[in-house]
Amino acid sequence: MLRQMERDVGLDALSPSELDVFLAAHALTGMPGGSVTSDQIRRHELVRHMAQASYHRALRSLVALGLLEKAEGFKARHYVVRSDLAAN
Repeated sequence: MLRQMERDVGLDALSPSELDVFLAAHALTGMPGGSVTSDQIRRHELVRHMAQASYHRALRSLVALGLLEKAEGFKARHYVVRSDLAAN
């Protein structure tokens, strides 16, 4: 069932780096619609070992895929997990 849910939202197609960044962002989002900064994601235990270039590539990819969205009211570096994926 979990694998089917991953396929339904496209998580099964993510690279390991993308998945780690996504899971870190999701873990750090306090509530659905809550924002998280790129620095907070970068310091998360799932991501801190990752090379800087790999981290930024994964973050850009997640935004392009629509799994992370730029937070409203901020110029840059604030993100929210797509609202239908943020429910815990």
